[in-house]
Amino acid sequence: MIAFGPVPSRRLGKSLGINNIPAKVCSYSCVYCQLGRTKEITLERRAFYDPDRIFRDARRKVEEARARGEEIDYLTFVPDGEPTLDLNLGVEIELLRRIEIPIAILTNASLLWRRDVEEDLLKADLVSVKIDAVSEGVWRRINRPHKSLKISEILDGISEFSKEFKGRLITETMLINGLDYTDEAEEIADFLSELKPYKAYVAIPTRPPAEKWVKPAEEEVVNKVFQIFSERLGYERVEYLIGYEGSAFVSTGDVEDDILSIASVHPIREEGMRELLRRADADWSVVERLLDKEKLLELEYEGHRYYLRKLKSR
Repeated sequence: MIAFGPVPSRRLGKSLGINNIPAKVCSYSCVYCQLGRTKEITLERRAFYDPDRIFRDARRKVEEARARGEEIDYLTFVPDGEPTLDLNLGVEIELLRRIEIPIAILTNASLLWRRDVEEDLLKADLVSVKIDAVSEGVWRRINRPHKSLKISEILDGISEFSKEFKGRLITETMLINGLDYTDEAEEIADFLSELKPYKAYVAIPTRPPAEKWVKPAEEEVVNKVFQIFSERLGYERVEYLIGYEGSAFVSTGDVEDDILSIASVHPIREEGMRELLRRADADWSVVERLLDKEKLLELEYEGHRYYLRKLKSR
């Protein structure tokens, strides 16, 4: 199946997926990958599918969705491997332009130091780049890259791309348990502040990972990294990506649902929580009830109390 969906996505709204890489051909073999270990780890760009077939398949899916009254926000390259390994990626983007729906690409960014890859990605409307680490040791442990790759080249490639790209750039940083993010989070935040992404997502594994030992980072770690990123980029530019697709920041008329929805995207500081309750004509017992039910966690950071939705995966 080349085109699939549309599926709901907090990053992309209603997204029609484009699977332009067979499982699992990639330049990384990330320890947390939901698709399992990489079968073929490579840096060689080559043709996988006929671009016309990809176009026809996507157009058919769009027509079917529209016939049902469904809107699509993005045609999204989110394959079973690394999309930039597809030699025909640029051609496919140009063909898909005929459908007149914005095009997004989710990439691990490992080939962005190559000019041909950069030129292909510059044709997209939205590009999401993976930045799980900026130090050699953490990068190799989490992403397990092809032996020829160098983290310094990749970061330089992302940086240069961000200067040229006219579309929407977002980043994703996956946090796993058992790693010390004390210095790494600060260094990633410094790098992100240079990129100035539209959004920087703090993520955790929410599906069975490639390696059984991989677990999501503790809530305290997730919150700390969120706060560090927010200090550099601004609170409004950083969000969680922890598996919830709720109606964040939209009043449902149910204050508990509103709190859980917001707390799954942003930690809520105590004074913000009190204001939210005041506007809903509710009192602090709502928060206490959610804490008792273990749906919400209370954490402290830099002298302030924050409220974070408890991760389902824990």
